[in-house]
Amino acid sequence: MLTFEEIVEKAKSFSKTVKKEDFLEFYGYYKQATVGDCNIDEPEDPEKKERYLAWKSKAGLTLEDAKQHYMEVYKKYAAKYE
Repeated sequence: MLTFEEIVEKAKSFSKTVKKEDFLEFYGYYKQATVGDCNIDEPEDPEKKERYLAWKSKAGLTLEDAKQHYMEVYKKYAAKYE
């Protein structure tokens, strides 16, 4: 079974461009898994704000739970983007 870190590398190397809403799902879980609860102020920039909200929506998940969710998201989208 692949580790979280290996899955992250595989997701980074998708051959197709990931749709924004799918990227935000990956992003929110990735930030929660690697940093923990959102620890920054809400940005003004609309694109940064979307990423902020994706991360903030995962608040309360443990690092391990967030890693597990990220890996499930990878499985959900792998065939679509590889």
